[in-house]
Amino acid sequence: MKATPLKEIALLFLKLGTTAFGGPAAHIAMMRQEVVVKRNWLTEQHFLDLIGATNLIPGPNSTEMAIHIGHEKGGWKGLIIAGLCFIMPAVLITGTLAWLYKKYGQLPQIQPFVYDIKPAIIAVILAAIYPLAKKSLQTFELGAIGIVALVLSILGYSEVLILFGSGFLAMGLYAIRLKHKGKSFTLLPLFIMGGDDFFSRINISLFLSFLKIGAILYGSGYVLFAFLDSELVAHGIITRQQLVDAIAVGQFTPGPVFSSVTFIGFQVNGINGAIISTIGIFLPSFVFVALLNPLVSKMRGSKLFGAFLNAVNVASIALIVVVCYQLGKDSINNWRSVLIAIVSICILLKFPRINNAFIVLSGSIAGCLLLLI
Repeated sequence: MKATPLKEIALLFLKLGTTAFGGPAAHIAMMRQEVVVKRNWLTEQHFLDLIGATNLIPGPNSTEMAIHIGHEKGGWKGLIIAGLCFIMPAVLITGTLAWLYKKYGQLPQIQPFVYDIKPAIIAVILAAIYPLAKKSLQTFELGAIGIVALVLSILGYSEVLILFGSGFLAMGLYAIRLKHKGKSFTLLPLFIMGGDDFFSRINISLFLSFLKIGAILYGSGYVLFAFLDSELVAHGIITRQQLVDAIAVGQFTPGPVFSSVTFIGFQVNGINGAIISTIGIFLPSFVFVALLNPLVSKMRGSKLFGAFLNAVNVASIALIVVVCYQLGKDSINNWRSVLIAIVSICILLKFPRINNAFIVLSGSIAGCLLLLI
């Protein structure tokens, strides 16, 4: 496969990093439109496999998807460029807000804008997962696994247990079928296939704290909130109000919510703290994806591990559906938001190549205009 010019990779992920509002599920939906629908860089199945792979490792899923896609289309240089270009807009915006917050003691009042775009964001996610769900639900067995994963996620069970449990269940069922057919299989090892102040004690402490979180954190921004609370607030490094404001910044700015740590690092130790914190939280994602990406195609080439990946893909779609449910429960609660959501998803299904950023912006404008009625 011919490598895509690195400049094109950079421009795409700079655009996504600047316009991707709404959390990982929305970011991934926008990536699918760009790299599967509009550019044909990846097939639907391979994109789905990468979603499943990112869910198996810790870290921010949408950032890891960007890194995966960069590696697929531009090798090691593409991996680094895609990841950095996707992260940098959020980091720069968050850093600016962190400076304003430290100077004035409060955040800009832009929460209403964020509330108005949520119905449109839900429509973007649903329009993207519909074809992915059709692709992933290949058998009745996978459909049953998906339903179980959906129910367990709604009940609050761990995402990690759901994903790995689905994968291992599918592998077990595949092994049983082989045994009944009188065949045997062997589990071959898959791996066969800034100044002195920058390195100050407080900066080293920040780096190690965020490196640990980036290396072990599964789940959403709410899980990140819990980790940061126990790691920073409990030790008196920041106040709980600063943490709440940091998470809010991460949610209402484009790009990964993990950019919240840029805000925190700035409050603790200025620009040096912001830089070292950002490096610490995102570094594990680059390492994990670099190790995992070459294995995805090998897993797909093995029937046994392919069964595992199929089940993980179905479970991943179920988890995204639950994210939509949770977003909708909080934001689609009047006739205006219902109308915006319905019109947005109808437009996206009718015109799949339309720019998702346009839908999100239109949703916000429509929300403001409908308030005048």
